[in-house]
Amino acid sequence: MTTVTTASRRQGRGGRERILAAAAGLFAAQGINATGMEQIAERAPVSKRTLYAHFRTKDELVLAHLKDLAETGRTLEGALARKDIPPRERILMLFDPPPAGTDPVRGCPFIDAAVEFPDPQNAVHSYARERKLLMVRLVADLVAELGCREPSVLAEQLVTLADGAASRAMVLGDSNYGRHARTAAEILLDNGLPTTI
Repeated sequence: MTTVTTASRRQGRGGRERILAAAAGLFAAQGINATGMEQIAERAPVSKRTLYAHFRTKDELVLAHLKDLAETGRTLEGALARKDIPPRERILMLFDPPPAGTDPVRGCPFIDAAVEFPDPQNAVHSYARERKLLMVRLVADLVAELGCREPSVLAEQLVTLADGAASRAMVLGDSNYGRHARTAAEILLDNGLPTTI
């Protein structure tokens, strides 16, 4: 009897992390709305009771998933926060292809979530909007650090380009689509930053 209890406790450890990992894989593969809670529980693997003990609703799970992506730096904004890379290179990393083996090409998870939760009052949509606004602030800080005369304007241009490239990469299934936008981003940076003598 003690052995069974110990084994079941071991199996239950890390349930939240397994649920988030399962949700991330399924959301990327088939979209948020097309993924059911039962599927996530099965993939985790956890009981539905355990799933709902961690996340009372699917919206709550989606929000936790997006926050997990943001906190672990697995989004476009993740590159912008790195201190080990010069500011210009951090900006240009927005246009780099995802790591090898990342499949399918999904674009920006925050844009994807906002599309699937179109009500601006919904918590998922609100969080996606917050992340996109943070992205433009991070880029504005970086271009200001580089000496840009109008950092907010240049930042809006660059993030619009990055989001557009990520969306087109997803639609076209081309993980390296950002190469086209990177060239345009380099031109925007060259034109928006002071020339050094």
